[in-house]
Amino acid sequence: MSKRTQIASAVAGIALFSASASISASTLAAVQNEEAKIVEDAVKSQQRVDSLLEQSQELLIEYRSVVDQTENLKIYNDYLAGLVADQQRVINSLQTQIDSIEETKQGIVPLMQRMISSLDEFIKRDVPINLQERLDRVERLRDLMTRSDVTVSEQFRQVIDAYSIENQYGRTISTKEGEIDFGGESVAVDFFNLGRTAYVALKLDQSQAFAWNNESKAWEELGGEYLDSVIGAVRMAQGLVPEDLIKLPVRAAE
Repeated sequence: MSKRTQIASAVAGIALFSASASISASTLAAVQNEEAKIVEDAVKSQQRVDSLLEQSQELLIEYRSVVDQTENLKIYNDYLAGLVADQQRVINSLQTQIDSIEETKQGIVPLMQRMISSLDEFIKRDVPINLQERLDRVERLRDLMTRSDVTVSEQFRQVIDAYSIENQYGRTISTKEGEIDFGGESVAVDFFNLGRTAYVALKLDQSQAFAWNNESKAWEELGGEYLDSVIGAVRMAQGLVPEDLIKLPVRAAE
């Protein structure tokens, strides 16, 4: 090969190498840029993954909290349901009692009316101890039965109280001042009753004694043999002398 040819070849080789080197440098830069982008994308992807993981953890915590709240609410709802059921049983029981009370009232009101009528009749037939006071008590009971502001239980209580008071008259010894009608005249006396067994009266000047005849509904004068006993009976009831045996007229049972 001539020198010119060799020089040309060398120049061409140098140019080719320079071009090749220039291409290689450009490719390497491009590769490096791609790798940088890949690394950057990888970093961004990892950041997104980290962010998603963090969000997932938060959601998991929130989910568990919601699950716990749901469980607590279920337990509380079951508790409230139990309370409601128990309250309903109480309401049903009260309603049953109210219905029963209404039925009882329907039966007890006529019973009380009969009891008051029977008490009135008994007092009028009985020995007239504190007669007006007892008749006034019956009238108060009749008035009580017409009042809407008084409960049935209170009405019944007062009727029973009236019967209890009547029962006391048969077990007590008492005396009080008053007047009797004897022979068309009003006579001031001290009354004395030994339960319902004996009911007598002593004139205030202690000159006469009288006994109540429940059959004739009138006062009868007692003989002189009873006068001292009646005086002693009145004094005992007044607490002036100690209790002792006394002689009083008693009607025998038929």
